[in-house]
Amino acid sequence: MSTSRWVLDESAQAQVTDLLIGLIQRESPDPPGNEAQVAGFLARWLRDHGFDVETDEFAPDRINVLARMVGGAKPALIFSAHTDTMPVGSNEGSGAWNHDPFGANVVDGKLYGRGAADMKSGLAAMVAAALKLKASGRALGGDLILAFSAGESSSCLGAKRMIERGNLKGAGALLVSEPSSLDLLIAETGALWLDITATGTPGHASAGGGENAILKLMDFLDAVRDNPFADQTHPLLGAASLAINTIDGGSAVNLTPDTARAALDIRTVPGMTTNGVLTALHALGGPGIAIAVRDDKPPVVADADDPFIATCQAAVSNVCGAAKAWGGVSYFSDSCVLAPALGVPRAIIGPGELGMSGQRNEWVALDALYDAAAIFGEIASVYLGD
Repeated sequence: MSTSRWVLDESAQAQVTDLLIGLIQRESPDPPGNEAQVAGFLARWLRDHGFDVETDEFAPDRINVLARMVGGAKPALIFSAHTDTMPVGSNEGSGAWNHDPFGANVVDGKLYGRGAADMKSGLAAMVAAALKLKASGRALGGDLILAFSAGESSSCLGAKRMIERGNLKGAGALLVSEPSSLDLLIAETGALWLDITATGTPGHASAGGGENAILKLMDFLDAVRDNPFADQTHPLLGAASLAINTIDGGSAVNLTPDTARAALDIRTVPGMTTNGVLTALHALGGPGIAIAVRDDKPPVVADADDPFIATCQAAVSNVCGAAKAWGGVSYFSDSCVLAPALGVPRAIIGPGELGMSGQRNEWVALDALYDAAAIFGEIASVYLGD
């Protein structure tokens, strides 16, 4: 059992549970991308509890929420989370949920709903930690910044906006509450998204004329389907991966298609370069295959010897009652934008279960929610100690 003084009492547990329920009940799937309701609710909640809040609507219905607890002259600590979620899916037939995806039902110690794991629970835990820190009356040696972004799934739009506006100046470390099963994650893969276009020539199908762009695209996809980058590995991240996730082509059943398209999602590891990936793919594609970069997020690996990582590891061990080693993860987060731009160490710790993102009947264990708040409180108190 944890002896951390940042463990939430029953009143604080009820408060953070109610906050999480309110967040989940306000839909914010991306796509289509509309965080207005959840951002408005969150901003009001923070103001009602004594925080100075700034909202930034950087695109229609896409709103960042920021708050800052002012401390001394030491570098600030950022609590980072996003308000958008994965879509629910069809919610019919075999894809149907057993729980209302926006009902936030609690059953046997688990709270169900879209965003329960990824990552409204992490956001709520960070707010709970900040609120407990605020209520303690303790003077902070530096600022604590609550940075809650919109559009993380849309290439980290909200995080990029925060950097552009200078919202996070003075930061010395970044803590992200993405799902981690309360493990400490210090590495994440990059994400290189590519648009592939095959070009042929049209012709009437009855005459067998034209050059079929779909067949040309199929040849290219067949060449890459087994992942030509599987030999690129990292001790914390494993092997680079390649997925073919969209494909379309043709305009009529009786017309040889002159264009066909596909999209690739390549998860990169340190040591890989965008130019190197493109060169390899161009060699496999040949004439008539064009490759364009849609988005390029670099892999991020923190220095395991950084004092901030040691602080995070100690907090996890103190609250969870057992030492935990750090690891890596194959998803990307806002930290792939924030950490390189700010030049700060970063860690991922969250109450959501790894692998739960986007799943039917998404859930978070309430005990993990409460433990996450205690971990975040302990990290902030140590890092921002006066």
